[in-house]
Amino acid sequence: MTRRLDQQTEATFEAHSLTPDRWHDLEQLFGPSGAYAGCWCMWWRVAGKDWTACRGEGNRTAFKEIVDSGEVPGILGYADGRPVGWCAIAPCDAYMRLREERVRIFKRVDDKPVWTITCFYIDRNYRNQGLMLKLLEAALSYAASQGATIVEGYPLDTAGDHKAPSSAYTGLLSAFQKAGFVEVLRRHEGRPIMRYFITK
Repeated sequence: MTRRLDQQTEATFEAHSLTPDRWHDLEQLFGPSGAYAGCWCMWWRVAGKDWTACRGEGNRTAFKEIVDSGEVPGILGYADGRPVGWCAIAPCDAYMRLREERVRIFKRVDDKPVWTITCFYIDRNYRNQGLMLKLLEAALSYAASQGATIVEGYPLDTAGDHKAPSSAYTGLLSAFQKAGFVEVLRRHEGRPIMRYFITK
């Protein structure tokens, strides 16, 4: 998938599934700190005590094992061939905290099978350029190709507040709305549960 970023840049955007041959691109994007303070996109997949114990190198190793197994845990975005953005998407059951309903405000809405978008990470030099929306669109396209019919997400509703980028790691409500998601439930003022319904 190739397209231009917004009018503020001439960079060309591409999106690709994270496969073993692209692992080094993810490492380049996440950097030595592993994106959010050593998370390596493992927070949703393990219990809190395990995430803390493995923070950093342990989480990196665990996430690499997932990628090496052949599972695709998300989408990498590129600008002119450089990795600049990440969107985690997988069937809900891949995320232990969601599967076991350990996060109260994100408990299951119903028994329908859903894919879930849990995390974004965007290079600081490419923020505020519409990249989150493009990653969302690429993630939806991938989910549809895998037979998904519902994609769920938990974006931050800033409601005019200025939040730190790290607090919006699940995405921003405005981007989800632009991508065609609709709100289906809200158990917390700032965290709506959004869904996108894929039609065949």
